[in-house]
Amino acid sequence: MLTTIFLFLMISSAHAQPFDLKSVGEAKTFRLRVYFGTQGKGAFVQYQGQKGIIPLQVKSRTVDSTERKSGQPDFTTYVWNEVINGKVTGSYGLTLGLREILDIWYLRKKDGKRFSLESTDQKSDSYDGEDQYLLHGALLAFNHTKHDRFHIEYPDGTKKAMQLPDFDQPNHARQSIIADYNFDGYDDVAFSIPDAGMGVYRIFSIWLYQPKSGRFEKLPDPDYSRSNCSELCDVRIDSKKKLLFTSCRGGASWWQDVYRFSSPNKLVWVKSSKANH
Repeated sequence: MLTTIFLFLMISSAHAQPFDLKSVGEAKTFRLRVYFGTQGKGAFVQYQGQKGIIPLQVKSRTVDSTERKSGQPDFTTYVWNEVINGKVTGSYGLTLGLREILDIWYLRKKDGKRFSLESTDQKSDSYDGEDQYLLHGALLAFNHTKHDRFHIEYPDGTKKAMQLPDFDQPNHARQSIIADYNFDGYDDVAFSIPDAGMGVYRIFSIWLYQPKSGRFEKLPDPDYSRSNCSELCDVRIDSKKKLLFTSCRGGASWWQDVYRFSSPNKLVWVKSSKANH
C-alpha cells in the first residue's frame, strides 16, 4: 500500500509547536517547552531557566479514531522516554485533539513520581513560527512562517546555516516532515511550501541524513527531462517498493512521476502518468 507522507500541520489555530507547559499542584511550579515533529519524532524538552536540552525517544503513538464516523476529530496520544547520558530517566505523555491538548504528564523514573502538567496560554497569533527538532543528535532550527533560514548544530559543535526556498504565496506556512525518504533506515527531514501558481500543490526540498558523515545534505534535483513535474511536488513514498512519488497539476490535468534511488543520494526517473485527483 502506498504510504502517503504529508505533514501533520503543527502550527494551526488549534495548537502551535512548540508547546509551553507548566506543572500543576506542585509547591514550586516548573515550566518547560516540548518540541516534536512527525509521529512524535525529533522530540526534546527544554526546562525554563536551563540552557541544556533533554532528548526524547518515541515509546508509543496511538490514534483514537472511534468518533470519526460521527464527525469528531481523532485524538493522538504520544509517550516519550526521557534519555539522559544514554539512560532512560523518565517519560512524558500527552494527547492531542483538534483544538486541545490533554492528559499531559511527566513520570520520574528514580522514585516513580508522576507530575501533572498543563499547557500555558499561547495565542496562535503570538506564535513566531520558530521550531526545532533533535534528529540524530543534531539540532535543526527553522521557521514555519517568518523567514527561510535553516540552521543545523551537530553534536561535535559544528554549525551550518542554509536557506530554504522562500514563499511565493502570502499568508501560507512552511510545513515540515520527518521520514526516511531514501529508505536507508535513517530518518531525513523535508520542508514544503505552496506552489507559485494556484497553490494547489506543495514544493518539497528534502535533506537526507548521511550516516557515514553524520551530516544532513540536500537531495539534488533529479533529471526532469522525462518527467511531467519540474519539481518535487506533493511527495509521497512507498517504503515497501522503495519508490518516491510526486504529483503536480498542469492545465486541467494532474500528473504523477515515479522515482527510485540509484544510490542513497540520487533519484532516477521510472515513469510518469496521469494521476487520479
